[in-house]
Amino acid sequence: MNNNHDNHDIDSDLQARLRALPAERLPPADAWQRIAAQLPPRVAALPAAVPAPRARRWPLRVGLGLAAALAVLMVVPTSTPPTPRPSPLQRQADVIAAEYQQAMATLPAAPIGADWQPALHELDSSAVYIRAAIAENPRSGYLLTQLQRTYALRLELTQQAVNAAGLPS
Repeated sequence: MNNNHDNHDIDSDLQARLRALPAERLPPADAWQRIAAQLPPRVAALPAAVPAPRARRWPLRVGLGLAAALAVLMVVPTSTPPTPRPSPLQRQADVIAAEYQQAMATLPAAPIGADWQPALHELDSSAVYIRAAIAENPRSGYLLTQLQRTYALRLELTQQAVNAAGLPS
């Protein structure tokens, strides 16, 4: 027990001496000079080429000019180009699409089975692509025939799906 008491006295003495130490210790003034003398000599860095003041300013001027031009475009109203009239073929495609929508509206609203969905989706996508092709080539009667055929197939397939669901068409 006596041994434990001696260790406690040593620990207390050590802790008291540690507390007595200053919180910060500043190195002597010449310490940095002695450290610098022991370091290997530095290779002088090559001075970077400083661009001419004009070279630095032109991106700023260009940026400000672009910002001003954009601001003018945002403030000054611009006229929108007139939309071209639909071609006779496009008008016929619109009529076919309206007839298709009317025919689809006559079918009973029923959930169509998942088996039918991929084919129906494919026909819908085809109709969208054909309409886009007609807009690009408004003189192609073949595209109008394909659109009519696609809508007819879509209508027929939808009727089959309704019949398969057990609903009267």
